Amino acid sequence: MDLHSVRQALHKIPELGFKEVKTQQLLLEQIDAMKTERVQVTKWKTGLFVKVTGTDPQKTVAYRADIDGLPIDEQTDLAFKSTHPGAMHACGHDFHMTIALGVLEKVIKAPLRDHVVFIFQPAEEGPGGAEPILATQEFQALKVDEIFSLHIAPELPVGTVSTKPGLLFANTSELFIDFKGKGGHAAYPHLTHDMAVAASTFLVNVQQIVSRRTNPIEGAVLTVGKMSAGTVQNIIAETARLEGTIRTTDPKAIQTIKTEIEAFARAFEISHHCEITIDYGSNYYGVYNDERFVNLFKNTVESSGYTYREAQEAMTGEDFGYFLKALPGFMFWLGVDSTFGLHHAKLNPNESALAIGVDIVYRTLQDLMTN
Repeated sequence: MDLHSVRQALHKIPELGFKEVKTQQLLLEQIDAMKTERVQVTKWKTGLFVKVTGTDPQKTVAYRADIDGLPIDEQTDLAFKSTHPGAMHACGHDFHMTIALGVLEKVIKAPLRDHVVFIFQPAEEGPGGAEPILATQEFQALKVDEIFSLHIAPELPVGTVSTKPGLLFANTSELFIDFKGKGGHAAYPHLTHDMAVAASTFLVNVQQIVSRRTNPIEGAVLTVGKMSAGTVQNIIAETARLEGTIRTTDPKAIQTIKTEIEAFARAFEISHHCEITIDYGSNYYGVYNDERFVNLFKNTVESSGYTYREAQEAMTGEDFGYFLKALPGFMFWLGVDSTFGLHHAKLNPNESALAIGVDIVYRTLQDLMTN
């Protein structure tokens, strides 16, 4: 398999969550080209489960690759840039899929002792594919015992990987708050209920939740990244909307913050004569790595001649956390040495990391089966 051409073909066709139709078809074409009687393929929505039977199976190890793109207009000059306006593989999922296909090819050609399941998961960026997958009969029938995954790291050099025991990625929740009041002419404010004022006041006051309602020892972030209100400059806004995220190191703190936001909302409905609707959108459980697996992985990496670096926990979100909540395993960062970071319209990972990713994942599978 030519990893570079496969990655570039995938990069051209980014699709958003649960719309990965072309992506699924391309994956199936690649899998069918190397499929043997030992390979079982099951579709789930726009995703795939690919099971390779082991030679003397004692357990089942799963490897997950997410497959969706982001709603971003690509701004690179690559010959293989996105052909889908408004969509881009700006989080490296084209790399993730390609590495999984490369490992699948190695597992088929050089069979391993235990069963291996490759999960090509849709909708990681939203609305979230991991949690619903866990509840499916298709996944449960695979009887997975352990699971792991990787994520590209633009800031790390090629040949370097990074992870840590315990919390790697935060618990996260989207946040959408809609305000509805009474609009009117700017000359008669006393006859209106101004939602621009209500939303902006709410935005400022809600910051007290993190500073005064959560444990300062535990990490918590409440960010409102977008605010919109009104229509024109001389009409008092009848509606307004805040959009943001909640991120915590403790899963219980997410609920604390949500409860406090709702209490704030009830008070604002009275004081600002309005109706407030809250939607939490996609919610992701934190990525908590099993220490035993991380220690084994570190030995695998270093004995293979690559560089292992202890990671710092981050407030980024990843729905792989739902898999690790249900199964023992871990996630790691793979260095790809890109000037631009994740979710940037100019992200351009170094493709020499593809072969390294394949090698490390295959070696990790080998070591998981002998420990």
